[in-house]
Amino acid sequence: MTNIELALGPVFFNWPNEKLLDFYARIADESDIERVYVGEVVCGKRMPFSDKVYPQIIERLQAAGKTVVVSTLALPVTVRDRKSIDALSDWDGLVEVNDFSGVAARKGQRFVAGPFMNIYNEGAAQTLARMGMEGVCPPVELPLSSVEVIAKALPEIEMELFAFGRLPLAVSARCYHARAHKLHKDNCQFICDQDPDGMDVTTLDDQNFLAVNGIQTLSNTVHATTLTQSEIEKKHIKRLRLSPHSVDMVSVAKTFRALATGRIDSAECEAQLTSLPLPGQLANGYTKGKPGHLWVAD
Repeated sequence: MTNIELALGPVFFNWPNEKLLDFYARIADESDIERVYVGEVVCGKRMPFSDKVYPQIIERLQAAGKTVVVSTLALPVTVRDRKSIDALSDWDGLVEVNDFSGVAARKGQRFVAGPFMNIYNEGAAQTLARMGMEGVCPPVELPLSSVEVIAKALPEIEMELFAFGRLPLAVSARCYHARAHKLHKDNCQFICDQDPDGMDVTTLDDQNFLAVNGIQTLSNTVHATTLTQSEIEKKHIKRLRLSPHSVDMVSVAKTFRALATGRIDSAECEAQLTSLPLPGQLANGYTKGKPGHLWVAD
């Protein structure tokens, strides 16, 4: 057995409420994921729709024994966005902060720092730990060698590694999805709902490049950290984060559970993931200190 846990990150994409309800029902009933992050992280314009179903989703997950963490927006740009973050100061449970304004909103209460917080070294982590941070998911471009340094410097902080999914690279005030469809951001018609795993971006030479999701830039490839159980433990990683996609996430979770418990090795993990209809090719370059779009065998 192992103490390595699995976490499901927040849904980045503009999924309809029916899909969100069905998705989280399966996670509650069919997966052994310990921690689930919920909430709108990318675009505040989507919140009036998805916020209607998240209370029901949270109740369903908690009834199934999951630890639920509410995630904040990564780029609050309106008064409504900022108020949504401030409102989390009243949440008794754990909050994932993705913008520094969320630290102030927690008023010294415990929180988790998400990958959008850009914690690149142990000094930054120590400062936030003094402000209530009890866990961190480092930026996705940070190599494992740097993650290990932070984890060793702060053994009391739970280190969570982004282990699966298109990598969240950046957010912007400009909506790429609306622009691609010749729409203005203020009248975007929520066109991002047409691409449930993000919209592929290619170069002028028709080469896969990135993916966009509203105001968010993602990797075109699907990141996968396939370290063995002993390697994960050696780097003081407490939890592996799986980012939701339209692929069967219950199957993805089963694969990473087998990896984290030593029942399969890195090669078998890669084979099982590759057999799924992923939105892009597998990559893990950032964890190795290489360009992120590359696959470097473990």
